[in-house]
Amino acid sequence: MWFANFFIAGSTTMVIPFLSLYIGSFGNYSDVYVQNWAGWVFLVTFIAAFIFSPIWGRVGDKYGRKKLLIFFALGIGVSVFLMGFATNVWQLFILRLLMGVFTGFIPMSQALIATQTPKNVAGKVLGTLQTGSITGSLMGPLLGGALADIFGFSTTFKWVSITIILSALIVLFGVHERRFEYATDQEHKAYTRKEVLMHIVKHPILLVVMLVSALVQIAHFSVQPILSLYVGEIHGTANIAFFSGIAFSAAGVGNLLMSRKWGKLGDQYGYIKFLIVLLFMAGIVYLPGAFVNSIWQLVIVRFLLGVSIGGIIPLRIAYIRHEAPLSMQGEVLGYNTSLRFLGNIIGPALGGLIAGFYGISTVFYFTSGLLILSGAFLLLAWYKHEYAGNKEHTLSS
Repeated sequence: MWFANFFIAGSTTMVIPFLSLYIGSFGNYSDVYVQNWAGWVFLVTFIAAFIFSPIWGRVGDKYGRKKLLIFFALGIGVSVFLMGFATNVWQLFILRLLMGVFTGFIPMSQALIATQTPKNVAGKVLGTLQTGSITGSLMGPLLGGALADIFGFSTTFKWVSITIILSALIVLFGVHERRFEYATDQEHKAYTRKEVLMHIVKHPILLVVMLVSALVQIAHFSVQPILSLYVGEIHGTANIAFFSGIAFSAAGVGNLLMSRKWGKLGDQYGYIKFLIVLLFMAGIVYLPGAFVNSIWQLVIVRFLLGVSIGGIIPLRIAYIRHEAPLSMQGEVLGYNTSLRFLGNIIGPALGGLIAGFYGISTVFYFTSGLLILSGAFLLLAWYKHEYAGNKEHTLSS
């Protein structure tokens, strides 16, 4: 699954650097036209994924996740292959929408590994799995840009589709899923959609952890679309693409180095405790981003953000692994993924709006505040429903 995630993440991010250039190649369009369509073509994938994630999660619980992973890889592969034949922006938009319907491979692989992994090592295993998608995401844009320069845009889409299909073959021949039989016990009984939603609502910390998923993505993605502009402000226009790439990648490197370590610590000492620590840590280390005056200071800030955020995804999924019965975990993780995609949609729009009115550095204040607020929100829920509740129980005993 590590290799499958590596190829999926690397392949799907290969096309990001030249997506707007590909739109521009369809005709003699203005910069504003290309920029607007590039935004919509980018976002429509997340919108479709937001809608379909809970549906696929429920299907995975019922029929098995391995089959869905192969289905997703084939769907994404065919969509990307057809993008190489697009002749206008509407065709590309529809194909990116179709790709979004199948954009559940990495979250579904996390659900598969979570259900196949003992609870006591879930954090470490999920952290290790995450390094596959992070490594792919770091290498994808660099390789995609190089391939586009050598072979052209449309040919690159066709090459990328081959590596995505390779992921389907890896899962088909390399992954064995242990299926469980439905029974009457809590772990294996069949749950209706209403019962799944009620389970989330009746477990306040689980609900807060899932809401924090959206808040973290809003905070993280609010800076993404304007980071290149910020690099230009503090460093100048010389080699701006190169230095923007370094700033983007710095967070991924920090994430790669620490995600497994945070997952292991969560296994040993508690997932919620470390989630709270990492949320506060991420908010604090990102605040200096508003005051940097050199590109290397920004790179350090981005690296430290990656170190902090690196543990949030595996710890969150490991906690859901503990709190949700086995037979509903896919659907619960589907709702969690849907909230993450919602954050991916809101974040860039909100970040661009704040930057337009108040300046780019203000976005760092917003990002830091939102991460710290998320940590405080989770701390309050944990204290109220775990620590305080256990204390009252002890006193009454």
